[in-house]
Amino acid sequence: MAVRILIVDDHEIVRHGIRSILHARPQWEICGEGADGHEAVSLAKELHPDVIILDVTMPVMGGLAAASQILHASRNARILIFTMHESMTLSKLVQKSGAHGLVVKSQASKNLIQAVETILAGDTFFPPQHGEPIAQEVY
Repeated sequence: MAVRILIVDDHEIVRHGIRSILHARPQWEICGEGADGHEAVSLAKELHPDVIILDVTMPVMGGLAAASQILHASRNARILIFTMHESMTLSKLVQKSGAHGLVVKSQASKNLIQAVETILAGDTFFPPQHGEPIAQEVY
């Protein structure tokens, strides 16, 4: 059975790049795309994706607020935050939101597939911070 993935980023070129990277896995299907957090919440309810890739900074509603709303409605959703910002503070905010991982856009070609595989396996994926491992168990 195909893994259904929803991509939400306010830049079409970024959504295209994510699609291009994820097409390396033929068993993964892009089931929808959105451009803001409000669309993310609506599409998640409508499409029931296995994985939702959310940009952190979007108009109308950001990725962290959308993640919280999506997880409130469906605890089965696996959410990966996608950002251009690298910071320990953001990583902690992402974890606090309940999202399952974080990929920095500059590292997407190296980390995106591994991040999706990791969160599908039930683990979390966060970039190394001061010697912390990338994959950590979900508590």
